[in-house]
Amino acid sequence: MRFALFGSVLALCFLFGNGCSKGITRETAATVFFVKGDVVFGSAERNQFQPVTPKSRIRGRDTVRTSDGASINLALVPGAFVQLSGNSAIKIEELRLTKDGNETAAAMLDRSARIQLNRGKVSILFSRPDRSASYLAVTTSQSTITPDSDCLFSVWTDGTTTRATCGRGEVIASGDGQSTVKIAAGYFYQWPTAANEPVAATAEGGAQMDIRTSLEAEKELLDQAARWQNRRVF
Repeated sequence: MRFALFGSVLALCFLFGNGCSKGITRETAATVFFVKGDVVFGSAERNQFQPVTPKSRIRGRDTVRTSDGASINLALVPGAFVQLSGNSAIKIEELRLTKDGNETAAAMLDRSARIQLNRGKVSILFSRPDRSASYLAVTTSQSTITPDSDCLFSVWTDGTTTRATCGRGEVIASGDGQSTVKIAAGYFYQWPTAANEPVAATAEGGAQMDIRTSLEAEKELLDQAARWQNRRVF
C-alpha cells in the first residue's frame, strides 16, 4: 500500500507539475542479505522483539541484536551495507530516501542512514552508487563516525570505550569534546584517549582484528549485494 501510494504521488507530480521538483522524501526499510544464528529486532523501549528472517523489514527506531556467534548482513540504503557481529546491538535511527518527483523513473536525489551502536562491532561498506547525495553516520556514546569517501571501516564499543578502524578510504570522527579527526586506511582512533592523531592499526591487536573482520565482511556484502541488484529492492 505504501509503495502504491508513493507511485501515485509521483504520477500526480509528473502530470500536474505541482511543486514536487524538490523531491519526495520517505522512510524506507533495511534489506536483510544474510542472517546466521540468533538475531532479533524490534522495540527496545517496549521490549518487543522477534527473530530476523530474510523477509524482515527493519525500519527506523528498530533495534537489532545478535547473540554469541550470530551475525547479520544488511543493506541500510543503496550503497550502505553493514555486518553486525556477534554479541552486538544497533538501533536504526533513520533510513531515508528522496526521489525526484518530476521524473517518471523516480531518480534518486538523496539517501541517508543513521545508526547507533550500543555494543559490539559493526563493519560498514559505503559507496555512492551515483551522483546523488549520500549520508551515513554511526554513533556511540563516545563518538560519531561518518565516511569521507567510498570506504570500508568498522566501529567497536563496549559502552565506555569506542574504537573506529578504517580499512579502505577515509572516515571522519569526532567525540568527547575533542577536535574532529580524519582516519585513513590502516589507522584507528579510540575514545577516550589523549592522542591527537589516529594510530596505525598494526600497533594494536584489536584494530588489526577490526581490519581483518571488515575485509571478510566486504567480500560477503559485495557478493550478496550482487545477488540482489536486479530485484529493485529500494
